[in-house]
Amino acid sequence: MTGDDLLRVLATLANPHRLRVVAALTRERNYVSQLARELGISRALLQVHLRKLEAAGLVSATIEVSEDGKAMKFYEVAPFTVLLTPEAITSAAPTLGIDSDVDVEVRPWPAGRSLSCSSARRLSSAPGTSSSPECDRRSRR
Repeated sequence: MTGDDLLRVLATLANPHRLRVVAALTRERNYVSQLARELGISRALLQVHLRKLEAAGLVSATIEVSEDGKAMKFYEVAPFTVLLTPEAITSAAPTLGIDSDVDVEVRPWPAGRSLSCSSARRLSSAPGTSSSPECDRRSRR
């Protein structure tokens, strides 16, 4: 996988709606109206996310005619594997194009919401440390 391909896939999957779409389509292929109902989002928003997933090669679509004569576009997950290791990034980085500038919106952590202590320890820079005094107190109990 080239650096541009890796960047495109990671940027596409960096959205909770698109992750939910991939998860739902992994269970079974589906058409837009039904999938939108299952996910609790509008068809228009779902179409936006499906187009991005399709452009990244993560889902594919086929048009079929229903029994009542309606054309229905069914989506399904395209087989893919992304192995994300430091070595994979090292080999992909030199293949990034000069114009590779996929920007992903990273939202700030919601105010008043905290990570679990185990998540905080996993994300902290030093092994065995935590990011909050509360987690430190809990671990000493």
